[in-house]
Amino acid sequence: MHANQTKRRIEVKHLFLNVALSAILGSVALQAQGQTPQRPAASADPYASNPNAGAQQFPLAAPAGKDSGAINTALPGAVNQGPLNPGAWKRGTALDAPPGAKIWNPAKLKMMRGEMVTGGTIFSATDPLTYCAMAEAGYDYIWMEMQHDQRDWSQVARMWRTCPHAKAVPGARVANADEREIQRATDAGALVIIVPTIDTVEEAIQARDWTYFPPLGRRSSGGGQGFSAEMWGNVPGGYRATANDNIVLILMIETLEGAMNAHEIAKVPGVDAIFAAGGDLANFSGFAQGSPDYERLINIVHDAAISAGKRLCGPFSWRDRPDFTCFQNASETAAIARGVGAELGDLTHTQGKVEVGPFAQPASQP
Repeated sequence: MHANQTKRRIEVKHLFLNVALSAILGSVALQAQGQTPQRPAASADPYASNPNAGAQQFPLAAPAGKDSGAINTALPGAVNQGPLNPGAWKRGTALDAPPGAKIWNPAKLKMMRGEMVTGGTIFSATDPLTYCAMAEAGYDYIWMEMQHDQRDWSQVARMWRTCPHAKAVPGARVANADEREIQRATDAGALVIIVPTIDTVEEAIQARDWTYFPPLGRRSSGGGQGFSAEMWGNVPGGYRATANDNIVLILMIETLEGAMNAHEIAKVPGVDAIFAAGGDLANFSGFAQGSPDYERLINIVHDAAISAGKRLCGPFSWRDRPDFTCFQNASETAAIARGVGAELGDLTHTQGKVEVGPFAQPASQP
């Protein structure tokens, strides 16, 4: 009798557990059914998931499992007839800028007008607040140094999206004329691209190709924060359609080979300006600024730019040189020092002079 009662109690406990578990699962299921499906957040990804998967129709698609012959035969109503021929392709207008679209990049607008354009340099900072302070300080664009510094592009992208509509537009000196390097900058939102050490026309064309979308260049439409509404996604005419008209491309002449080819480099369509790199032209030539050999190289770059109708850039210390209209300005640390000096005037560097401790001045040598 005792054994039977124990058995019944165990069975009842199991029943209660099963009922409770069923109730919990049923409650979870009801809650899930009652929830409104969460739509994915707005994305700049052109390959975002189709919310109506399985419902789309593709009436012009190739039949399943069959060769459609599209390589040789156009579809009905196509503009381009006959075998596929990239050289004779008539480009569509779906991605063209709207008629009369205005320039929305203020740095580009100033450069087109031939006005003085300044670029403050962020050499090593990774703090968005430092970037934003520089971007609001009065420059036309920010020269993010990515040739000589150890930052990565995720740090740069974070700084740019912190204050995307600051007075100075985001720009970068990339490491080279590489597809991945330039497109990481443009996809992150760069509106000024500076490419160093351009020696040949082929390198100039490569830099142009990865900066601009077709038909001017070969930039891929891969998305990125530059496409987002927080940056350029809501510009008049749309970012993809107007980017080519608003991005600034500056090529740097730094070597003897670059100077030799500067005239042809400057003629490449899409190049906005040629930069005479004062430091590296001394580095590669072996002559200091002011010497006849050095000044000849600068004059060659000058002649190349004006003969091609392009802007001529250099360090800000050259703002009084004839025809120079765009400049690289001081780094963030130099700008802070100069700003403090301008603010304090005669009170700059008047700290108290203690005689002992880490702040004591070294004793002067007799």
